[in-house]
Amino acid sequence: MRVLQINAVNKIRSTGRNVSELNDFLRKAGHTCAVAYSAGPSDLPEYEYHIGSKTDVKLHGLLSRVSGKQGYFSKNATRKLLNFTGSFAPDIVVLNNLHANYIHLPLLLRYLAEKDIATVAVLHDCWFYTGHCCHYTAAGCCKWQEHCGGCPARKQYNRSWFFDRSADMLADKKELFGAIPRLGVVGVSDWLTGEAKKAPVFQNAKSIQRIYNWVDTDLFVPQDTAALREKLGLKDQKILLCVASAWSREKGLDTVLQLANGLPQGQRLLLVGNAPEETLAGTNIQHIPATDDVKALAALYAMADVFVQPSLEETFGKVTAEALSCGTPVVCFDSTANPELVGEGCGTVVPAGDTDALAAAAQTILSDGKDAFCKTCRAFALQNFRAETSLQAYLQFFETLCSMK
Repeated sequence: MRVLQINAVNKIRSTGRNVSELNDFLRKAGHTCAVAYSAGPSDLPEYEYHIGSKTDVKLHGLLSRVSGKQGYFSKNATRKLLNFTGSFAPDIVVLNNLHANYIHLPLLLRYLAEKDIATVAVLHDCWFYTGHCCHYTAAGCCKWQEHCGGCPARKQYNRSWFFDRSADMLADKKELFGAIPRLGVVGVSDWLTGEAKKAPVFQNAKSIQRIYNWVDTDLFVPQDTAALREKLGLKDQKILLCVASAWSREKGLDTVLQLANGLPQGQRLLLVGNAPEETLAGTNIQHIPATDDVKALAALYAMADVFVQPSLEETFGKVTAEALSCGTPVVCFDSTANPELVGEGCGTVVPAGDTDALAAAAQTILSDGKDAFCKTCRAFALQNFRAETSLQAYLQFFETLCSMK
């Protein structure tokens, strides 16, 4: 089987690591794999195709904001990608994150339909089946189930400066995805899979299946972190950890600030990920910029006494799974996919948006002590997020979809 994955990034951040690890697994199983991407490192030039250029991405982003449409530019870059696709001759194409200013969506999807290439849409967020947004629960919007328009998220991610084109884009996605003869959809959580089954965009999909994202449970493990505590000046502190690639209000930064400001003496909130330093100034927050060093990240998870997930909108929440694999209990909001990742005895789920309850839950865990949760957290991660289980499920899904021709 020849498998081509398309994603915004290669080998970096959560989706880039997913793509790389899935390809490695498939190659070991005897399949031929390639990845096409917009950013990230490459060490297999024959099987790693870089889409477009930085200039093209910037121009696409500008045109997207002016026009109100995302994924309608980068025509030349996409035509070249299709030439590569033709020469690679995949049996199946896996679509990951396409809303990063680098793909002309209609050109790509029409090509897949015309060539009758088995296609899998992996939902890392909700963009594939909405007219504009990546998330909609905080806005309380379900227009994607019928007809978009009057988008409450127009000025959020995939921001449009002037126009609301959500109705047009949803109509296009219904047509484009609906024309692919062998379309499969993967939701990375039960919550997201349930939402996808309601989506008119996927009404012609052959299969919609939940396959959890995975973590490297051999790397993300409980470990002795005394030296790291000493290095970071946290030897005698109780540590609350929050991790994201980039922090914003949508990711829960306001909740993090409120939580940090209420911490008693002897406790410290460690924030990992890119964040505006001026916002963090004067707070009880120790900041570490985003890192692609997974070993360093695993040590931070293992060092923490409690992991706090402050986001209301998570389609999976890989940082939560990584923390659990390191034996660290979690507190989170009862919203989107958050609660299904926190098994019994692995932490606490509190009402959505109740920051006081989130803070109280964290304090209860700190009082009980991490040792009371560590083994249960680790066991839950091994049961639900092992790479071997999810990767094998992808292989079976691909084989089934290819056999439908």
